[in-house]
Amino acid sequence: MTLETLSDLFLWCTLIDFGLLLWWFGWLALAPDWVFRLHSRWFPLSRETFYAVHYAGMALFKIGIILLNLVPYLALRIVI
Repeated sequence: MTLETLSDLFLWCTLIDFGLLLWWFGWLALAPDWVFRLHSRWFPLSRETFYAVHYAGMALFKIGIILLNLVPYLALRIVI
């Protein structure tokens, strides 16, 4: 696998992961009541806890994207 191919892989991983993050945010922004009802069937959560869990989850996911996808991509682009 060449450095170019590896760089492309990290770029696509970054784009796909940010797309998933936007999809997650979109559901919470456009249909928060429906998402809350769906999750409250499985887990007994208050609305405050529900939003805190999703906010923390999105923050951790974004940090993971940056550290595991974007930084290696940028490092490879610098090396290439």
